[in-house]
Amino acid sequence: MVAVVVVAAGLVAGLGVVLSDNSTPVHPLPSIGSLEPALPSGPLGPELVPIPAAPRLAPAASQATPTKSVDGIKCERNAKLVFHVHTHLTLVVDGAARAVPAGVGIWPPLGPQNYRHGQFGVTSENCLSWLSTRYADGLVHVESSVQRSFVLGDFFDVWGQPLSRTRVGPAEGAVTAMVNGNVWTGDPRRIPLESHTQIQLQVGTPLVAPGRIDFPGAF
Repeated sequence: MVAVVVVAAGLVAGLGVVLSDNSTPVHPLPSIGSLEPALPSGPLGPELVPIPAAPRLAPAASQATPTKSVDGIKCERNAKLVFHVHTHLTLVVDGAARAVPAGVGIWPPLGPQNYRHGQFGVTSENCLSWLSTRYADGLVHVESSVQRSFVLGDFFDVWGQPLSRTRVGPAEGAVTAMVNGNVWTGDPRRIPLESHTQIQLQVGTPLVAPGRIDFPGAF
C-alpha cells in the first residue's frame, strides 16, 4: 500500500527529490517542517467513521449516470461487484476542516428516502458509481464490477470537481497531500485509491498533522 502528501513544485526542488517515471513520489512527513495538531475528528457516524463538524467543500454530485461513464467508471444499479474496499479522504482549507459530502457518485441526488431510520439505502431509481460516498464522513467506497485500479483524480472527476497542485474543488492555493503519514510529491490526481489508504488534502496554510481513522467492518 502506498503511503502519501502533495507539495508545491518549489518544495520538491528544494528537497532535491529526483523522480523517474517508475518511482513512487513520496517523502517523509518531517520534510515539510512543523505541523499544527490534527483537527478534531468529530462524532462517529453510521459507518463508524467520524463525521467532521465542518461545511462541505462542494455539493455532492455524480457526473457518472446510467447513460454516461466518467474515466471509464460506470454508475450501475444492482451491479455484480468484483471487489469493494474503502479509502478515507480528509479535506482542510486554510487550516480548517471541510467535509466530503454524502452522495458523491450517486445518481440521482440523495434525499430523505435514502436515510430511513438513520441508515443509508438506495432506491430502485439510484445508481451507484464505482467511487461513491454514503455519508459526510470522508469514507470513499471503492467498488467495481470490473477488475481495475482507481486514483484520486477519478473520484474528483466523478464528483465533478477540479483537483490539481493548486486547486481542490472550489478552494485555490498551494495543495499539500498527505497519505498514510507521508508526503506525496507528485500530481495529487495520481494518488492510488487502495484498501485502507488514508489521504489528507490541504489547501493553503497552516498545515495540520494528518488524522487517522479505524476502518469499519470487514473492509
